[in-house]
Amino acid sequence: MRNNNSFSILSPFKDDLVFRQLSPTVCHDLGLDTICHELSNDPKERNIIMNILSSMTADPETARYRQEVFSDILALPDLREKMTELFDRIEFIRNFSSTNRDSDEKIGLWHLLHRLDELKDYIVCVESMRECLSDDRITSEGLIGFRNYLVSLYEDACFAEMKKDIFELKQRSAGIKSVTIGINVNERFEAVSMGLVSINDTPFKKSNIISNFADAISSKDKIQSGNDWDGDMHYHLADKEKNEQAFKFLENLTGYMTVKNTPFMDANTRTTIVTAANGDSVQGSTFYLDKILNKMLDSLVKKLRGTLSKYADIAVINITQLIPEFMYYIRFAEFIAKYREMGYCFCKPQVLDSGSRSMEAGGLYNLKLALNSEKMSDIVCNDLLFDSEHTIYILTGANRGGKTTLTQAVGLMYVLAQGGISVPASSFSYQPVDCVYTHFPADEDKTMDLGRLGEECVRFKEIYSNCTSDSLLLLNETFSTTSFEEGYYIARDSVRALMKKKVRTIYNTHMHKLASDADDLNKAACNAMVSSLIMKSTDGRRSFKVEVAFPEGSSYAKDIAEKYGVTYELLTGE
Repeated sequence: MRNNNSFSILSPFKDDLVFRQLSPTVCHDLGLDTICHELSNDPKERNIIMNILSSMTADPETARYRQEVFSDILALPDLREKMTELFDRIEFIRNFSSTNRDSDEKIGLWHLLHRLDELKDYIVCVESMRECLSDDRITSEGLIGFRNYLVSLYEDACFAEMKKDIFELKQRSAGIKSVTIGINVNERFEAVSMGLVSINDTPFKKSNIISNFADAISSKDKIQSGNDWDGDMHYHLADKEKNEQAFKFLENLTGYMTVKNTPFMDANTRTTIVTAANGDSVQGSTFYLDKILNKMLDSLVKKLRGTLSKYADIAVINITQLIPEFMYYIRFAEFIAKYREMGYCFCKPQVLDSGSRSMEAGGLYNLKLALNSEKMSDIVCNDLLFDSEHTIYILTGANRGGKTTLTQAVGLMYVLAQGGISVPASSFSYQPVDCVYTHFPADEDKTMDLGRLGEECVRFKEIYSNCTSDSLLLLNETFSTTSFEEGYYIARDSVRALMKKKVRTIYNTHMHKLASDADDLNKAACNAMVSSLIMKSTDGRRSFKVEVAFPEGSSYAKDIAEKYGVTYELLTGE
């Protein structure tokens, strides 16, 4: 998540952190793609959010670190607004910077001066960020650490010295109002060389005292003897309308052209680029006035280029790489603030280091339900506990009774909590997991070669080999695609193997007999315990509430028949 030369608000600096990546299948099964679409309309931001959520570590310190950062960002909407504005400005500077263009030698004086403005804007952003993070209400280690990082960055990069250099260079370059250039011509009036006569702090102004340039070249009396400049600061304009011949001569001599497609150039700058006329000595050559000025204003350009080289690598990258991390927190904070105003419940997760309890959730619900509900009262919340006596749950209940919704909700709770985000529950304490694995029904096109049961077995074996005692496994109707007897025996052996690894598991199934065998399974186990969890129903009506209890009858066949539409009522439509 970070390297030695950077700072991160996603994790504390630790060399031994191990991250596991959720597979695309798990992300889809948990509905993370749907949530990311709700958080942002920007595909790039959605990818960033998904990448952060799907990278998991069981390190409790990292989970706490993220939760504290998120709590600050959630509690301070003004901080979110200001940081978003500053990051937008930094992104603009980075994306449209003149440093993305050619080298300084090629782009010349005008782009060098523009880069000074970019550095100045960047310094202002860093100073504003530091001031923004100086808010006394900020308490998280991550944001306080980032503020200290900015201070050290400011000092290490000599921002104060850079500000002084930029100010002096801007003052120095701003004092130049005009440049007097001498042009040598041959007998055909072709430019053969140019040279700097003087740098002036006064602009040339139109003069009506003497003739314009056209008069000068049409009258021998106006041609000066020798080449010593007499200090005359008058600006002699060539009148295009009245002296078209003279203007064409001037145009042929210097080939004025306007650069229309070069960003960051105003109209005055665009008219400085000239092309020499084709001649024996200069045929095919192009002269840019800013390149000539680089040579003419040698001391200024050297100082300018030296300053930019000195500060070229001043940690712009180190700060811009934090933009995605901040936007991850900000988008979730905006989402949760919005849904809290609508009455939905969220809480700050509490990380457990060790103990007999590995998770206790009160009033949890599936976040995806909030996206499709009008109000919180439409949602049924549940309590759930993982501990030494409830490591593996066999979840049964009526079809469409909420089993899959609950199974998915538990996975989302862990992913959000370990991402530092407030979770959809009234309370949630947990030990972080190293990864979440899901075994949901596969699309039919993925089972063509092995058949449904074969595909399920291959996939389960791979998942089992990756699981550890720190993992969370969510099984949804696994091994239900074959006959009941075959599926039951495969499922029972799989549960026994999971007990040996002590994998926190919710097995959502229609195999009521598997849940009824919980006591028998526990008699032979010494590592973990299996519990029967049911979705309660009253008089056939779904309550969407769960409790630890034995299955309500042997409704497996009925539920399967209802699922696939082979009851009398569903077949006949009566």
